[in-house]
Amino acid sequence: MSEELTSLVTGLHAARHFEQAALLTLRTLLLISEQGLEASRFARQGRLLRGVVHLRPADAYRRLAALEREAVEPWPPKEGSLLLADGPQVALLASASAWRAVVEHGCAVSIDVGLGTLQPHQESARSLAPARYTASFTQESQQRLLSREATHVCVLPLRMAGGRIDGMIALEANCMAALGQEFIWREMGPRLQLAVDLAAPYLSGLAPQPGAAPETDEFLPVVGASMASLVGVLRIFAQQEETLLVSGPTGAGKSRLARWCHERSPRRQGRFESMDLTMVPEELQMGELFGWRKGAFTGAVRDNPGFLARAHGGTLFIDEIDKLSLKAQAGLLHVLEERTYRTLGDASSEHRANVRFIIGTNADLPEAVRRGTFREDLYYRINVLPVRVPSLDERRDEIGAWARYMLARHHREKNPEGVVRLAPDAEQQLEQGSWPGNLRQLDNIIRRAYTLALVQQGGATRELELRETHIQQALTYEGGKQSTLVEAMSQAARAFVQEAQRRRAPLDIDFAESLRGFVLAEAVLQVGRDEAFRLVGRESLVKSRNHLKALRQELKKAEALCGEVGQPVPAALTQAGNSETP
Repeated sequence: MSEELTSLVTGLHAARHFEQAALLTLRTLLLISEQGLEASRFARQGRLLRGVVHLRPADAYRRLAALEREAVEPWPPKEGSLLLADGPQVALLASASAWRAVVEHGCAVSIDVGLGTLQPHQESARSLAPARYTASFTQESQQRLLSREATHVCVLPLRMAGGRIDGMIALEANCMAALGQEFIWREMGPRLQLAVDLAAPYLSGLAPQPGAAPETDEFLPVVGASMASLVGVLRIFAQQEETLLVSGPTGAGKSRLARWCHERSPRRQGRFESMDLTMVPEELQMGELFGWRKGAFTGAVRDNPGFLARAHGGTLFIDEIDKLSLKAQAGLLHVLEERTYRTLGDASSEHRANVRFIIGTNADLPEAVRRGTFREDLYYRINVLPVRVPSLDERRDEIGAWARYMLARHHREKNPEGVVRLAPDAEQQLEQGSWPGNLRQLDNIIRRAYTLALVQQGGATRELELRETHIQQALTYEGGKQSTLVEAMSQAARAFVQEAQRRRAPLDIDFAESLRGFVLAEAVLQVGRDEAFRLVGRESLVKSRNHLKALRQELKKAEALCGEVGQPVPAALTQAGNSETP
């Protein structure tokens, strides 16, 4: 093993954060590439520029990091040499075709930026490359790389065990003399890929280095540690012109993040328009997107400029893209490729689509492609900068902060002069709950609990506290899907672990057995003592008349848990112990 790879392995074993692993990996790759360049016929005519780590497991960006060649030596580099995703100068290779190539073939690809060509390194893939990838290497990607002086790029997959690819690393070089010729990438490919394969598990598995609390604003008022790295990536993506694909469950905040990106983009002086396709009938999608002239179709009684015209110079967010009809998909694809469109009923004039597109979806678009309900070419055209917004249950560190923000906002709407507080026990209950409806559901609960608190206090007041009882009452009005047994058990387990984390001493896992007491108490109150034991598969205890003793033992365990965590014994336990068999 070479000195560079030995040093890399040693450093990766000692790395504790993603940033450390990224810095070591990029430095090693740039040094290996430089050795290859010095030994090639382009030794005095080219130079290495930078390396970029794109961590995007499950085809969604999680982290970005870049290292400029001049920061590699002296070693160790000075602080700030690694340009992270929230830095202003991170180099970014936004080439959907390069990503497609490394995923489909599992190998490195070389890009000749001047010619706009992309070639996989594997011989079996090279024969397919001109037809499949060259045409997809967009002019925008070409111009961006040239603006950074990059003429040749090598993209290497982050390959994990089992063949999964969690991202890619791009190495950029400048060598005008090699335009149209074979550069060093294929010859150096095996050594470079070996280094990347060694680093891949660390880059994918290490957490980001803890830092200062992320910056918040009126458009994104809450950012927890669980979202910090994604927001850092979005801060860079907001500066780009390429299409941003934001996926995630309904109500998780996709539209809010789209607006936040607009406000941090060069287009922030323009308008932000949001087109929710769930609100647009299929037959009107083309018209709403491109606009129409009076008389273009039955019912067109006046001109409609359309979303593209209204968003001119700004950002157009198209949500629920999977609801777009195949006909409208063809029209949108044309706009994305040609940047032109025609208004319905006015075929004589062509308009320029001067907008930045942000696309939202909660659907599995690759599966929609397989079903034939979503165009494959459109999918690849919008899947340039993909990110996934986690569900609120995956962002539990944000629940309390979002609840306080929503409560304060709602109170300002009702009583601008008043003061409102969220009681600690209410916040704790919210944090322990499950939120399948995400931020939208949480907001509904806060609004409902606020109204209940107002009613309890007799109407408008200058000071209001939302307590646990208000939250509980608000939750009882929840309709829609009920939690399954597995979901409820998961929630109970989550609450147990959270309680253990809050304590100074361990919470013995044997206390988890107290769940039996709570289950029996609920069953007794609903169907009586004898039937309760039959219901849970313990009819033999009823026949042997040992069920009363068993009930007392299980209830005692539940009461012991209450005493251990310093909470009152629920009335259900007491009532079950005192109940008579019906």
